[in-house]
Amino acid sequence: MNLLRYCKTTSTFKAPIFVPSLLFILAVTCLGIFAPQTTENLLNGIKNNIFANFSWFYVIAVSIFIIFLLLLCASSLGDIKLGTENEEPEYPFMSWMAMLFAAGMGIGLMYFGVAEPISHYVAPLAENATQTEKVENALLLSFFHWGIHAWAIYAVIGLTLAYFSFRYKLPLTIRSGFYPILKHRVSGFWGHLIDIVALCSTVFGVTTTLGYGALQLDAGLHAIGWMDDRSLATLSIIILVVMTLAAISAITGVAKGVRLLSEINLGMAILLMIFVLIAGPTIFLFSNFSENIGNYLSNFIELSFRTFANQPDKQGWFNGWTVLYWAWWVSWAPFVGLFIAKISKGRSIREFILGVLFVPSLFNALWMTIFGDSAIWVDQHTQGALSELSSNTEALLFAFFQHLPGSTITSLLAMLIIALFFITSADSGIYVINNIASQGKDKASAWQSAFWAVLLAALAIALLRSGGLAALQTMTLIIALPFTLIMLLLCFGLWRGLMVDSQYFSKKFAHGSSVWTGKQWRERLSKIMTQPQRADIKEFFEKIVLPAFNELETELKSYGLTVTIKKYAPLRVALVIKNDNIHNFLYGVSGEKRSLSNLLIEDDSLPHIEQHNIYEPITFFNDGREGYDVQYMSKDELIVDILKQYERYMNLALDDTHSLLLNDLS
Repeated sequence: MNLLRYCKTTSTFKAPIFVPSLLFILAVTCLGIFAPQTTENLLNGIKNNIFANFSWFYVIAVSIFIIFLLLLCASSLGDIKLGTENEEPEYPFMSWMAMLFAAGMGIGLMYFGVAEPISHYVAPLAENATQTEKVENALLLSFFHWGIHAWAIYAVIGLTLAYFSFRYKLPLTIRSGFYPILKHRVSGFWGHLIDIVALCSTVFGVTTTLGYGALQLDAGLHAIGWMDDRSLATLSIIILVVMTLAAISAITGVAKGVRLLSEINLGMAILLMIFVLIAGPTIFLFSNFSENIGNYLSNFIELSFRTFANQPDKQGWFNGWTVLYWAWWVSWAPFVGLFIAKISKGRSIREFILGVLFVPSLFNALWMTIFGDSAIWVDQHTQGALSELSSNTEALLFAFFQHLPGSTITSLLAMLIIALFFITSADSGIYVINNIASQGKDKASAWQSAFWAVLLAALAIALLRSGGLAALQTMTLIIALPFTLIMLLLCFGLWRGLMVDSQYFSKKFAHGSSVWTGKQWRERLSKIMTQPQRADIKEFFEKIVLPAFNELETELKSYGLTVTIKKYAPLRVALVIKNDNIHNFLYGVSGEKRSLSNLLIEDDSLPHIEQHNIYEPITFFNDGREGYDVQYMSKDELIVDILKQYERYMNLALDDTHSLLLNDLS
């Protein structure tokens, strides 16, 4: 009882998020442990249904993410800062680039750097492909799965989290991106549901990575002769050891130590990559990198939208590779997105998008070229030694090292890198899961980190027991489907937020206030503090607008001009100066109705705000320009404003450059 009370008082969990998520995760875990065959059959059934009906949805969604980000980058919205207007970036540019560079690494690249190009090379997508086409397509597809598309998924989440957290001062959670859509309802049921899906998606994404890491560490132990046969017990021990270390790291809060460890690990990975570059066919790799980039860019659009709708024989490949990859990236999006968001405060949206889309993608392309092309080159010069192992993907990296100098040392180094990536990824995963379950709170109790470590380990073991890696992939595919829909809605919410932001910060002072002096400040304050209704605007027309028009009409006619006052409606009047060859000059004022924000009406500190609508006298012109509010002008000030507009009109008419717009062709 004391333990339960302690957990309850020290917990940062939000029950509406934590409890439903936990029940779902526990249900999957228990099914995997106690009914593995039933779980495997159930997961396969759901997977086949998703492949048959929703594969296209993943492809379209990811393509929309790229288009959306590039449009933001190219538009004026790209100038908006992820923070206050004058905020400077938290990290220097090169440090930020280095951290983005680091974010592109992980167990995935260690696992697939050799395995994916070899797999595509052995089983080419194109029938009757030549040897050259097999090599080129193997790298093209690897670039496709690890390039801009993957980072567009991360960028959508990262940009949304950074924008609403640093700009709107909202919690660093997925639900915050829905604020422009849901408003205050974001704190209720719908907000909880969004965070539940995000939490479950992250849990299964991290679990899938744990599975990949355990399988590859097991293969490494086998390669160096420390272990003979693979078993569930061996994989379970690897997972438990790694999660124990990750939990200790998360509980002790050694953030600087983990950061240093991550930097050292990245350094070792880069050293390993340089070693393969030097020990392998160096000039061939440099040449191929350029060719691979060109091939990727030239096929980019076709790859982005390809679903093999008219090629049923290719559907198995498409679902087993592209769709599963997109689901995996989506499940990792809250995790990687949160990291990217936290390091990007003070950057502009344009800088964020260009950095996140292209820096890690370029690094991934370099990694895939060095490991993938080297592996294919080795395979070609060893009569297919690596091709024979294409079905044993986790062992391919270590088999590849056997054909390079110092294979034992490189295998041990690779295992150390995988183990450290394993630990730091699990540690970071625990942090993100705690963050989502606590609705954005950074600090969590030690027991919460230990709890998630135990649950992640149990879930990974349960799913491996009920179908191995395929079961892990299937759960990722299932939970990523609703989260992909959430991400599409996030794009809409982000767009609405950015549009409001742009209008807010570009809002200028009322046009009429530019002529203010201190003489009538009490009268003007009185107007500001009232909510003008239709009767007030009618009085403004009678006392200000019509007298100003009449006085100016008389004066202008004395110069021989043809002037009329046109009444379109009781609250819509214009002064018109007629011309024969060019468009007439028109200065009009119209009483326009405008709705007020409910936030103002419900604010008790603003007792003078009671009406839901106000009326404003807004100008309109013959050339379609946007009008402005003139309610604070006196009669003489309105006359001066009309003359300013007429002076502009005459200056434009004197310049032949503007004849196309001013000529009256009617």
